[in-house]
Amino acid sequence: MSNQTRVRVKRSMDPKYVKRRQRGLAVLIASFILIIGVSAYIAFNVVFARGGASVDDYDGNGNGVVAMVQIKEGDSISSLGPELEERGIVASDSVFQTAAASNPDAGNVQPGFYRLEEEMSAQAAVAALLDPAKQVDLLDVHGGATLQDVNVKGGNVRLGIYSQISDVSCADNEEDQCVSAEELASVAANKDPADLGAPEWALDPVRAQGSDPKRLEGLIAPGQYVIDPNMDAEEILTDLVTRTTKRYNDSKIVERARAVGLEPYELLIAASLVEREAPAGDFDKVARVILNRLDEPMRLEFDSTVNYGLDDVELATSDEDRARQTPWNTYAMDGLPATPIAAPSDDALHAMEHPAEGNWLFFVTIDNKGTTVFNDTFEKHLEDVDRALESGILDHHE
Repeated sequence: MSNQTRVRVKRSMDPKYVKRRQRGLAVLIASFILIIGVSAYIAFNVVFARGGASVDDYDGNGNGVVAMVQIKEGDSISSLGPELEERGIVASDSVFQTAAASNPDAGNVQPGFYRLEEEMSAQAAVAALLDPAKQVDLLDVHGGATLQDVNVKGGNVRLGIYSQISDVSCADNEEDQCVSAEELASVAANKDPADLGAPEWALDPVRAQGSDPKRLEGLIAPGQYVIDPNMDAEEILTDLVTRTTKRYNDSKIVERARAVGLEPYELLIAASLVEREAPAGDFDKVARVILNRLDEPMRLEFDSTVNYGLDDVELATSDEDRARQTPWNTYAMDGLPATPIAAPSDDALHAMEHPAEGNWLFFVTIDNKGTTVFNDTFEKHLEDVDRALESGILDHHE
């Protein structure tokens, strides 16, 4: 036996050497078990992300708590992942990314707002964002809209903003969870306008109208709005009025109004008259008539301001209606109405800031095509009123 062989035999018999060998083997086995466990964990989650079950995802279609999610123009579904995880809509951004990548329709997502729920599975969240039925109906306030319904003689009804809000809030709610137009009107009438987010420059004239639910007229600007179905009437109005206030103030409305000799609230009022009186294409001319009459000074005498205080309206008004004392009737009062009579559009505001050049003091629509003529003398105006009567567009002389 060689010396080298004898050394190896001797070491193999050494108890310390045997213990070291055993410890090394134990570490090797433990490492192997750890590797197998990690691999199994990763495989388990991969399988789950493809449709299995895991603690990294929620089960089902949500917990019933509605969550509004916006897909902006140009956004992809995957870009929403971090937000959805942060808001508790999905449990894991990474699992959501896998679910989105696995859905062949993910690239067809449409911009808009969608009703999802908290604690949705990743697959359910992706499916909801691709489902047109989950897309939210927006509150669409157009220029010239009024807060309350307008009954037009002949049986037609123009829904007001309060009714529109109610309809949108009821779209996916049970009837007893809807916000009613009556609730909205009550909040508008009784809640202090400052608490609803009205601009500081409008507070005094709004408060001066007491408990009239129309006193917030003009403070919900035209545009498209998402109505959160979890909000009550006060929260909805506060949201809409606050957003409008920010929009007006960000546009430097105080400086813009004073540039044409008006206060910001007066600019809203005047623009609302343009909205209700002027046909398309004549906004700037009607704006000039308003400013010219205010400068004279002479009463505006607009039928729209008479109609605003009536239960039933038509294009022309009667002598009796024109004699009524209301906060808006410009036949019976000097200057502008006490509040706007509609939601003024950006086009109407722009017209008041940039009126056409002219000496006009009168205008009248002479046919059912909307043809409107402008004059600077009352005599010529009366001739055009006769033309309007002959066409049947008016029932009464102005």
